[in-house]
Amino acid sequence: MNAVPADRPALHVAGPDDAADVLSPAPKQPARIRTSWTAADIMAMEFAPPKWAVPGVLSEGVNLLCGPPKVGKSWMSLGLGVDVALGGTAFGSIPVEAGPVLYLALEDTARRLQSRLGKVLGDRPAPAGLTLATQCPPLPQGGDQAIAAWLDRHPTARMVIIDVFAKLRGNSAPGASAYDADYAAVGRAKKVADDYGVAFVLVHHVRKAGSDDFLTEVSGTNGLAGAADATLVLKRARNQGDGVLHVTGRDVDENEYALSFDPAAGAWQMLDGPAEDHQVGETRAVILRWLRGAPGSTPKAIAAGAALPYDLTKKTCQRMLADGQLAADTGGRYRVPGVPPVPGVPEPAVSSEKGGDTSETPGLWT
Repeated sequence: MNAVPADRPALHVAGPDDAADVLSPAPKQPARIRTSWTAADIMAMEFAPPKWAVPGVLSEGVNLLCGPPKVGKSWMSLGLGVDVALGGTAFGSIPVEAGPVLYLALEDTARRLQSRLGKVLGDRPAPAGLTLATQCPPLPQGGDQAIAAWLDRHPTARMVIIDVFAKLRGNSAPGASAYDADYAAVGRAKKVADDYGVAFVLVHHVRKAGSDDFLTEVSGTNGLAGAADATLVLKRARNQGDGVLHVTGRDVDENEYALSFDPAAGAWQMLDGPAEDHQVGETRAVILRWLRGAPGSTPKAIAAGAALPYDLTKKTCQRMLADGQLAADTGGRYRVPGVPPVPGVPEPAVSSEKGGDTSETPGLWT
């Protein structure tokens, strides 16, 4: 044993027993991540724009895709996975950049995936960049690490789809409130999404009870939508082909997209025009389209310009006013709410099909 000098009793002289400590590298201090700046610092920074899997619809971060059972969420998810993996267009109209996609089809089998892929692909080749898996550990039990490992092997990945999220969220922490549990569940996925700058799509359900605010329809507490970067709610009436995708989020503008579903191809296609035009009857849709181009028109002008019967146009405008779909100005002129009238709209001479009822005073139809 090495002797310690008498004049330095606190000195420790390293010997053979200290070799492991001497040769081991010094522990590294974790790097401090800056979390505060002055306003001037913030404004002087340059950031890369967010990475979009589907521009205007799905951005990097966590995106909740919600809808009732059998509405077509899985068809939409698989279709988006194929579109992004191949490149080309999503929803038949939005150009997307090609990149690897991981699709966790946790309620499917390989046989069902093959059948659905055959429909979605049509005559297109099966993309090698689309990885499909039917099993994955829950996020708290290593699922997040498994997804991160796949992302490490695919550094150009653009999207991860988890269908359905309930299969991967794992158990709640003991004693946690329902809100905290929901927030933490999405937060685990969000950490991986943020670390890799990739769009995560978490397929989820909505409540049975409807609501005027689509965000409140998301099943669970507000912690789910609160932790997510964007929330998308797909609505489609049963046995109807047309649907509406409601979108809102931190980096995406709140919007509604009218979509049409083709069961034979398993494909969702985006429709032209505002979503509300596809949620009303044909006569109302024609009137809405006309008034967007000529706000402040009377039923006479609408009937003449849109080639509709005058009496039908007049009654329909009154009903739409009662339903809040139209606003009325003085002189019996109608417009879409929020659209200012255009002065000087020409007034054609149109007579009533029932013999001269030419009153233009709007009223509530009962």
